[in-house]
Amino acid sequence: MAMVIRVFLLLLLSFYSIPSSAIYEDQVGLMDWHQKYIGKVNQAVFHTQKAGRKRVVVSTEENVIASLDLRRGDIFWRHVLGSGDVIDELDIGFGKYVFTLSSGGSILRAWNLPDGQMVWESYLQGSTPSKSILFIPTNLKYGKDNIILVFGMGSLHAVSSIDGEVLWRKDLAIESLEIKQVLQPHDGDIVYAIGFVGSQFVTYEINARSGEILKRTSETFPSGFSGELSYVSNDMLVALDTTGSTIISIRFGDGQISFYKTAVSDLVENFSGTASIVPSKLTGMVALKLNSVVVFVRVTDSGELELVEKIDSPAAISDPLSVSEGQQAFAVVQNGESRIIITVKQANDWSGGNLLKETIVMDQQRGNVEKVFINSYIRTDRSYGFRALIVMEDHSLLLLQQGEIVWSRDDGLASIIDMTTSELPVEKEGVSVAKVEHSLFEWLKGHLLKLKGTLMLATPEDIVAIQGMRLKSSQKSKMTRDHNGFRKLLIVLTRAGKIFALHTGDGRVVWSLLLPSFKRSDACPNPTGLNLYQWQVPHHHALDENPSVLVVGSCGGPNAPGVLSFVDSYTGKELDSSTLGHSIDHIIPLPVTDSTEQRLHLLLDREGHAFLYPRTPEALKLCQAELPNIYWYLIEADKDIIRGHTLRKTCTFEGADEYCFDTRELWSIVFPSESEKIIATAKRNLNEVVHTQAKVVEHDAMFKYLSKNMLFVATVSPKGAGEIGSATPEESSLVVYLIDTITGRILHRVSHHAAQGPVHAVFSENWVIYHYFNLRAHRYEMSVIEIYDQSRAENKDIWKLILGKHDLSSPISSYSRPEVMVKSQSYYFTHSVKTMAVSSTAKGITSKQILIGTIGDQVLALDKRFLDPRRTLNPTPAEREEGLIPLSDALPIIPQSFVTHSLLVEGLRGIVTIPTKLESTSLVFSYGVDLFFTRIAPSRIYDSLTEDFSYALLLLTIVALVAAIFVTWVMSEKKELREKWR
Repeated sequence: MAMVIRVFLLLLLSFYSIPSSAIYEDQVGLMDWHQKYIGKVNQAVFHTQKAGRKRVVVSTEENVIASLDLRRGDIFWRHVLGSGDVIDELDIGFGKYVFTLSSGGSILRAWNLPDGQMVWESYLQGSTPSKSILFIPTNLKYGKDNIILVFGMGSLHAVSSIDGEVLWRKDLAIESLEIKQVLQPHDGDIVYAIGFVGSQFVTYEINARSGEILKRTSETFPSGFSGELSYVSNDMLVALDTTGSTIISIRFGDGQISFYKTAVSDLVENFSGTASIVPSKLTGMVALKLNSVVVFVRVTDSGELELVEKIDSPAAISDPLSVSEGQQAFAVVQNGESRIIITVKQANDWSGGNLLKETIVMDQQRGNVEKVFINSYIRTDRSYGFRALIVMEDHSLLLLQQGEIVWSRDDGLASIIDMTTSELPVEKEGVSVAKVEHSLFEWLKGHLLKLKGTLMLATPEDIVAIQGMRLKSSQKSKMTRDHNGFRKLLIVLTRAGKIFALHTGDGRVVWSLLLPSFKRSDACPNPTGLNLYQWQVPHHHALDENPSVLVVGSCGGPNAPGVLSFVDSYTGKELDSSTLGHSIDHIIPLPVTDSTEQRLHLLLDREGHAFLYPRTPEALKLCQAELPNIYWYLIEADKDIIRGHTLRKTCTFEGADEYCFDTRELWSIVFPSESEKIIATAKRNLNEVVHTQAKVVEHDAMFKYLSKNMLFVATVSPKGAGEIGSATPEESSLVVYLIDTITGRILHRVSHHAAQGPVHAVFSENWVIYHYFNLRAHRYEMSVIEIYDQSRAENKDIWKLILGKHDLSSPISSYSRPEVMVKSQSYYFTHSVKTMAVSSTAKGITSKQILIGTIGDQVLALDKRFLDPRRTLNPTPAEREEGLIPLSDALPIIPQSFVTHSLLVEGLRGIVTIPTKLESTSLVFSYGVDLFFTRIAPSRIYDSLTEDFSYALLLLTIVALVAAIFVTWVMSEKKELREKWR
């Protein structure tokens, strides 16, 4: 009896145990991959002294500061700052520190150059936002301390390089002064702060040691100034007037200011339009951009200008580099077809010839060169050589040296804005997927290593060998479909307008395409990608057809024309593209496909017209048949209004065709702006599969309210719309709504007093889970709302449900007022959240997991059973049998539930889940500055064997069992024969 009780308790414990996602150490890298990036480089500073590693320190648009190995491009160290902590300036000072100025010039940090550890951080005070300037003077000390000058927030600061202490501060944000430059024309204690006040040119002469303003000088230029200032010599600057057609040479030495005007048309023939100054620090020279032409203009000591060279093709210019005493060099990179030309010139002696000129073959899929940074080195013959770090249009980073590409980084993958998936082609007949062991010795060695790993006796070298063997023997990197549906293509769209296809097996780039239709042109000056959609998904039997995706973009601005591009999912070739005659404000994929399996889409412009694509008679006929069933909603978050729309009729404006439809507003919900502001919305995935409509609760059936037209909306009071802590508990409240988007009916409303955003939510089946901050408890909370359909009371008999005698075939209309029942519950949660997602499987049978992107840039898998609104302190036996977990005030954080293990997905922005053919398994792709991919099994793997299952050992076991059966049978026969002879 005791044994029976013990077995029963063991089974009961296993029944209530929560599945975890923990893996063994030697399994990391088999089912997941992790890739690190830095983003598009904005600034770069080389550090190539003889002592120490040769490196380049960069800052990027993703607010990343990193130190890269110059030999291979690997990351020595990296720091990802917050999304609002934009890096304004970067420099290396005193041979051992990296200085960064960020957040509009309000935060100055010093980092240790070798290892990237932060030495100090200084918060700078100021009154008004302004341009940020970081200036490290030469030989300027305050006692034994070096001084760093920082202009930010309208004030000039002198900061100690040892501990970041602010030595003095001068507020220059008076009379709307706009400081453009901080200069040290001569070695000494005097620095100049130079800027504009309207049409006045102003200079401040300041003692850098004490902060005393020695002199203020100003002079008025009637035409005013525009753009930036270019510093060309100790007492000479160059600017442009407000029209951009006149160059102004400004002399400011000796306490006097004088102007010299030169028309751009006098220097460049046939000039028309507006000029702009190319940011550079060339001594005695200024570079101007005139449309697509770049010209170099020399500035004489008397302020006169003369044209030196004109470059007709698009070009990038580097900052000057001192190569010897009194000599400067800079690089000009010109773009050509399938190649670039890099020229290094002497800034001081233009007629002395080029220091370097090389032509390098370049992949067209990288686009044009946007930025270039150069560094010099000494060759064996004691001459100067040059290396160039270039940033391409697709945000990739390359190092060029001696006419070759030394290394490259695809850092455009750090700025993914949208993604979709594509199935791989079916494997052709005659191709075997099985692999045979090479020899008996290798087979025994491999299984011995696996046994050591299982018993946790493996050394680090053994673990590496086990991982190598598994990666070598796995089929995960093949370019064909597998029977479990694990191998797919992740097709991602980046901010640069480039598409990458990543293989889920190992994360490699299968193909990439910088969309030609998204390149800058006169018709489309500022193209940007918006969204990525599945366009054509042929049936798997139609092997002669490849799937394709639709990329929707804009030429920049809300009223700019839209751009469409159609790309083959297997080859990465652009099949077709077009620039539309209307803007794109919203895209609606319709659940309808034509005979070629192209999905219909409606593109809405800002005037409220809907355009049908593809523009074919068949698509038009299908759309007209579905016209009464097409509804959508638009959220005007700035006005706190939600409007529901439907199609009305063919457009009537001039130039419209039969593929254009007018829209009609059906309903609107206007939230009172004085009390509520929309901060978050969530909706169900339209492709989500629900296994059953009913949920059995205490031997009774509750039917889920499974409308795909439900919308979750969260609003907060205006005072609570800021950051956490910006409002008191009495001033802030959170209100959430469940809204039917067909009728605009509010199905449910709940208010959370003393709550504040940000709010993150996921909507799946008949439930929504959302995360917010409780001001009164000073803790984060997560709440769950489940909604059930009460209109099917006659179908609640559980026996009718089992026997299939219930009636669920009656149509359900959103216009019939639903009878719903809502259950809700709230729990404390210890983590701040960046994003949320929910696991998805092919049939919807497997239990759900909530995937939470934490503030620590990790992904946590939380079982949905923890967020069941029916949890109580003392569950009944029936509820325990159902699997209900006893109620607790906080949600548990199990360390083994982090699907990212010990890895970080820096700058985490999104999590996407993808179902597989295996019902137990879901694929998870999370992206930010880094990428991470893995598989999860919310209910454990119950429908397949694991990848490390030893089929050879199983075969040996079967053979041994058969042999044992035969031996025991022979022995039994002999024994029986002996018994008969007795």
